[in-house]
Amino acid sequence: MINKDEIYELTKEGEQNLKDELDRLKTVDRVQIREAIKDAREQGDLSENADYASAREQQANIEARILEIENILKHAKILDVTRVTVKYLDTKKEYTYEIVGTIEADPFAGKISNDSPLGKAVLSHKVGDTFFITTESGKELRLELKAKS
Repeated sequence: MINKDEIYELTKEGEQNLKDELDRLKTVDRVQIREAIKDAREQGDLSENADYASAREQQANIEARILEIENILKHAKILDVTRVTVKYLDTKKEYTYEIVGTIEADPFAGKISNDSPLGKAVLSHKVGDTFFITTESGKELRLELKAKS
């Protein structure tokens, strides 16, 4: 469950994605699930109607997600996207990442949380700096910040 008093850090893109999802949930998904419930009710005995039970569960999930998104948007702090390029000195490989808020993070898409060890480190260093981070698994990595915008 989401904390109603927490501040959620989002990029403008992340905010827009949530607004789009909220709009779809309210205008498309809600309507479709109401139709599914109506159709299931017409099948007769609700106590043994699996379609009805499933539709009601889906409706509850939709309503919970709507409340969750509304809360996030209400308590959102908009971040500027920071793009960084880092060189892993042990492998000599360079990677470019976007530093985003925690709920937008997707390491496989190159989006790193500002609360992650790498996110915190690059935000506190300048281009040309060499620094160490310790991963959550305890591995120590040596990096160089190559670009930051």
